[in-house]
Amino acid sequence: MSKRVAIVTGGSRGIGLGIVKCLINDGFSVMLNGVRPEESVSQVLQELRDAGADVAYCAGDVSKAEARQNLIDATREHFGALHVLVNNAGVAPKVRADILEADEENYDWVMDINLKGPYFLTQLAARWMIEQKEADESFEGSIVNVNSISATVISVNRGEYCISKAGLAMGTALWAARLGEFGIPVYEVRPGVTATDMTSGVQEKYDKLIAEGLTVTPRWGYPADVGKAVASLARGDFPYSTGQVIMVDGGLTLPRL
Repeated sequence: MSKRVAIVTGGSRGIGLGIVKCLINDGFSVMLNGVRPEESVSQVLQELRDAGADVAYCAGDVSKAEARQNLIDATREHFGALHVLVNNAGVAPKVRADILEADEENYDWVMDINLKGPYFLTQLAARWMIEQKEADESFEGSIVNVNSISATVISVNRGEYCISKAGLAMGTALWAARLGEFGIPVYEVRPGVTATDMTSGVQEKYDKLIAEGLTVTPRWGYPADVGKAVASLARGDFPYSTGQVIMVDGGLTLPRL
C-alpha cells in the first residue's frame, strides 16, 4: 500500500468530517462510516473526491455487531489495509433528563453507541492490525478515541452521556496497555464546546458562556481543531505517548481561580 488507510466512524459530518479532511491532507485514504445511507452523503463524498481524496463509505450503526464487522470487511475489500482507527461516532441523549428522572431506554441507546460500539470495533481493528504487524514488521498502526470533556466534567441532565464518556476513557487506557506489546499506540482526544450539528441547539447558551470566560481561548472549537490533533497522532508524531489524552477544549477544563 502506497497510502496509509484510516477508518473514521461518524465521519460524514461535524467533528468526524473535520478529522477526515485533516487525514486526507496528510495523504491518508479514508473509509468513512455513518448511519445515513450512502446517497444521503453523496455530495460530501463527491466533494472529497473532487479534491483528489481516496475515500469510501460504509453505512452502519457501530452499536451493532454485524455493522462493525461489515465496516472492517468493507475496508479490507476496498483498501486492503488498515493503519488507523478513529472512534468518533457518538450521540447525545435523545432527551436531556435529570438523573432522578432518566429512563433505561435512553441510557441503553447512548451506551451502546458511545461505549459498546468503539470497544468492540477496536477489538476487530486491533486483531487486524496485529495480523498486519505479524506479516510485516514495518507496519505502523494506531487507534484514536475521540471522547469529550464530559469524561470528567459532569452534567446532571445527561448522566448517561457522561458515564459513556468516562467509560471510553477507561477503554483508551485498557487498549493502550493491551496493544503495547504489538507497538500499536492508543490515544484519546477530548474536545470541548465544538461547533457542530449536535451543539447548534445550544449556540446562544454557549455564546454567552464563552463571552463570560468559560474558555481561556475566547471562541468555540471547530471540527478542524480536533482534526488537526487526530491527524498528528495518526501520523505518528507521538509514538512514545500511548494512553495519553490530548485536550482540545480551549482551556475550558483548566483549574482557575
